[in-house]
Amino acid sequence: MADERIAELEDETPAPSCDEIAGDYPEIAAHYKAGLELTDEELDTVADVAISVVRSILVHFDADDSPIDEYEGDEGELILDITAPDLAVLIGRHGRTLESLQTLVSLLVSRKLGFRYPVSIDVEGYKSRRHDKVIGMAKSAAARAVAQGRTINLPPMSAYERRLVHIALRDDDRIDTHSEGVDPERRVVITLR
Repeated sequence: MADERIAELEDETPAPSCDEIAGDYPEIAAHYKAGLELTDEELDTVADVAISVVRSILVHFDADDSPIDEYEGDEGELILDITAPDLAVLIGRHGRTLESLQTLVSLLVSRKLGFRYPVSIDVEGYKSRRHDKVIGMAKSAAARAVAQGRTINLPPMSAYERRLVHIALRDDDRIDTHSEGVDPERRVVITLR
């Protein structure tokens, strides 16, 4: 629900002109908002800002010196993977705390940069492992729906995970998928065609 409200606020806020760009990096913001590809130096600055924000949060967990691997994701986003023992608290149950952490980091980085750059936060590769698990669960449930000739309800998932299920199963001509319910109990339903 908080993510929806943040999205609403972002939609309600008009985009500033280049002359009105807030943040500490107006030149980079102007390039990004003009649709220009950022240089390697500008991307390094974005990564440095994001890492600085993450470290300022990690200090509260006595983990500010934890290694943070940075790399580019498939969709051009900056991915920061924090590797440190005893940081499961940052993941939380079913990754909910990690989602909140990512939202917080994204907002703080956006404010500092003066524009919204996609940043993804991971802890010990949790998101990668969860991604594989959700895809496997989706395919298994689809096979079960076909074999048993019935509708299958998956457990409640985040919007991101539901999207993964829909994408993983969209090319299967035997089944259809849709989401139903209200967050946080929203789930994917797999039905036969």
